[in-house]
Amino acid sequence: MTTPTSVRGRRRAPSRIDRAAGRAAALQKPRVILALLLLLALTCVMLLDGYLRAEVGGDQRVRTGAGASKVPDKILDGGPILTFRGGRATTVSVPSKTIALTFDDGPNPTWTPQVLKILDRYDVPGTFFLVGSMVSRYPGIVKSMVEQGNEVGIHTFTHVDLSYQSNARVDREMQQTQLALAGAAGITTTLFRAPYSSETDAIDNYSWPVYQRLGKEGYTSVFVDTDSDDWKRPGVSKIIKWATPTKDEGASVLFHDAGGERSQTITALPAYIEKMKAKGYTFTTISGVIEQNAANRAAADASAPNTAVRPLQAAHRTATGMTLYEGEALIVAVAIAEWALPVLSYLLLVVGIAVLGRFGMMLLIARRHHRQRNKRRFSWGTAVNRPVSVIVPAYNEKECIANTLESLAQSTHPIEIVVVDDGSTDGTSEIARAAADKLGMTNVRVLRQENAGKPAALNNGVRNATYDIVVMMDGDTVFEPDAVHQLVQPFADPEVGAVAGNAKVGNRGTIIGAWQHIEYVMGFNLDRRMYDLLRCMPTIPGAIGAFRRDAVLQVGGMSEDTLAEDTDITIAMHRAGWRVVYQEHAKAWTEAPGSLKQLWSQRYRWSYGTMQALWKHRKSLTDKGPSGRFGRVGMPLVVLFQIITPVFAPLIDVFTVYSMIFVDFEAALLAWLAVLGVQLVCAAYAFRLDKERYRYLLMMPLQQIAYRQMMYLVLIHSCITALTGGRLRWQKLKRTGEVGTPAGASG
Repeated sequence: MTTPTSVRGRRRAPSRIDRAAGRAAALQKPRVILALLLLLALTCVMLLDGYLRAEVGGDQRVRTGAGASKVPDKILDGGPILTFRGGRATTVSVPSKTIALTFDDGPNPTWTPQVLKILDRYDVPGTFFLVGSMVSRYPGIVKSMVEQGNEVGIHTFTHVDLSYQSNARVDREMQQTQLALAGAAGITTTLFRAPYSSETDAIDNYSWPVYQRLGKEGYTSVFVDTDSDDWKRPGVSKIIKWATPTKDEGASVLFHDAGGERSQTITALPAYIEKMKAKGYTFTTISGVIEQNAANRAAADASAPNTAVRPLQAAHRTATGMTLYEGEALIVAVAIAEWALPVLSYLLLVVGIAVLGRFGMMLLIARRHHRQRNKRRFSWGTAVNRPVSVIVPAYNEKECIANTLESLAQSTHPIEIVVVDDGSTDGTSEIARAAADKLGMTNVRVLRQENAGKPAALNNGVRNATYDIVVMMDGDTVFEPDAVHQLVQPFADPEVGAVAGNAKVGNRGTIIGAWQHIEYVMGFNLDRRMYDLLRCMPTIPGAIGAFRRDAVLQVGGMSEDTLAEDTDITIAMHRAGWRVVYQEHAKAWTEAPGSLKQLWSQRYRWSYGTMQALWKHRKSLTDKGPSGRFGRVGMPLVVLFQIITPVFAPLIDVFTVYSMIFVDFEAALLAWLAVLGVQLVCAAYAFRLDKERYRYLLMMPLQQIAYRQMMYLVLIHSCITALTGGRLRWQKLKRTGEVGTPAGASG
C-alpha cells in the first residue's frame, strides 16, 4: 500500500515521508517566530510613527504664573543667551545694530524650505530650534539647512514643557533630538530653547533647575528679547513692526517656520530683512553673538590688553561613534515608518471596502437564497427516496462512534452504513459493532484497514458502497433524523454531483464552543448560501456531505495530495462539470475543538489545506465552458475572502488601537463599534435563517477581540508555511463524546 502525505498515527518504522514530515514539524516553531516577528515589526513601525506624529507621552500642560523667587534677578533681567561657562550662570546680550534671527518648531516640509530660500537670497544666517520628531521625519531639510551655513538648536523631541518632566524625561528629550540631528546632518548641538519659554522672564522656580542641569551638561539656553508673534497671524505689517527692536538695540528675534500656517511669515521675512539692512543692522547666528560679545569684553579690558580671548566651542559638533550610528538607524526606521504607514493605510481602505462589500453581498444573496429554497413550490424534482450509503471514516473515535451510529439509527431515509476503521488502536471497530448490535442495526458494515489517513478510508468506503449516492460524515458527528433525506433531495437534478449539508457546533456550552458556533452559522453557512447561488461552492464539509458515487470515481476519489480533501474534491467536481449545492435543512452536529491548542491545530490544517487545494487547481482559472465557472468566479472569491482579506484584516484592529492611542480615542472607538454593528446585523440575520438562539451573539464582541485575532495568526502562519515550502501532517483532535443525539445536541 502506498503511503499518503497526510498520514496520522503510524505504528510502523519511519519512512522517508515520515522523516520529511518530522523535519517539517521541527520547522513550525521558527515559522511561528517569524509570524510573531512580522507582527512585532508592524507594531514597532506604528508605535514609532505614532510617537512622532502624536507625541505619545507628551505632556500638553503649559505652566503659567509660577513664582521666580529662586531665579537670580540678573538672569531674569539679563540678555537672551544663558550660558554656564565655568559653572557660573551668565547671560549674553546681542550687540547693538545686530540681529540674531531664530526660528522655532521646524522643520516643516512646506514652510522651512521657503525660509531657507529667503535667507540664502539675502545671505543672512538663521538659528533654527528644531523639534526632534520633525527632524527625524524630514532629515533632508535639516541637512540642507546646515550645509547652507545656518545653526540648529534643540527644541525638545516632542515639544513638551520641561518644567513638568522628570530628569529622565528631560534627558530622553535631549538625547533623542541629538540622535535625530546626528542621523540627519551628522552633527550634534549645544544650543537649546525650551518650548513655551521664549523670553527670560518665563524662567520660574520649576524650570530654573532644568536650565541649571542642562547648563552643567554644556548646553547654552537661548531666549529672545524681540518676538514677532507671527504665530498669531496678525498681518504682515504687524509682524515686521513687532520684530523690530527699539532704537538701535540688538536683538534675538523670534519667527516660526512651522507649527501652523506660516504664509504671513514668508511674506514678512524678506521685507523685514530689507528694512533692517537699510537701518544698518547686520545679521548673525547665536554663536556669532556669543563670540562677538566675548571679543568686545576682551577688547574693553584695559587692565589686561594682551589677554587673549578664550576660544569658544562651536555650537555644532561632528557626530561620531554610536551617536552617529544610532542616529542613522533612527532616520532609517522613521523613513520606513513614513513609507509603510501610507501603504498600510491604503491596504486598510481596500480591506475595509472588501470586508464591508462581502457582508453586503452575503446579506443580499443569502436572503435571495433563503427565499428561493423555501418557497412552497420549490422542488429539486422527483423526490429521492431510494437507499443511499453513509460512509463513516473513524480513527480512534471510541468516545463518539456509538453516538454517531445511534443518530443514524433514527434516520428517516433508508441507508446502509459503512464504518471504515482506519487502523484505530482504541477498539473503535469493536465499539461500533457492539453499538450496532445493541441498537439492532442490521445495515451496518465495519471495515478495518491499515492506518492510511482519512482520504484512503473514504475511498475504501466508496469502493464498498452499495448504492449510487454516498453520504460522507465524520466519526464525531451526529445527524438529525431527517438529515440524510434532506441532504440527498438535490440529486433529483441530474446536474448536481455533490451537496453540502449544514454543519453545526454541538459542544457550544463553553466560550470557545460559542465562538465557533457563531463562526459556523455566520461565516460558513452564510458563505455557502452565497457560493451556492453563484454556483461556485468551494467546500463540501467533511462533517456532512453527499456525492454521486460515479462522480467521485470520475474525479479519482478523495485525493491525498492536500490536507483539505473536502475542498480538493469539491473543486474537482466543479471542474468535471458537476453542480455543487448547499442544503440548509440537512443538519449535523459536530464536536468542535475544546481547547485553543486543538483549535489552532485544526484551523491551521484547514487553512493550509485550502491553500494546497487552490494551488493544485490553479489551472481552473483557464478552464472553459460551464466547468470553468469555479475558476472564473469561485477561485477569485475564495482567494480574496478566505486568504487575502483575512491576512490583511488585522490591519483594521491594529489601526483601531493605533487611532485610539495616537489620534482620537472616541472616533476610533465609534468606528470599531460601527463595524461590530455591521457584523452583528449579519450574524443576527444568519441566526434567523438557521433558527438559532440569539443569546450566543452576546459573545460576539469578545469573539472579535480575542478569537478573531487567533484566526488571523493561524492564517498568517499557514501563509508563511506555504511560502517556505512546509508540509503538515494530520493531527488527531482529542474527543470527549459530549455531542450526543441530535435532540441533546441542539440545546
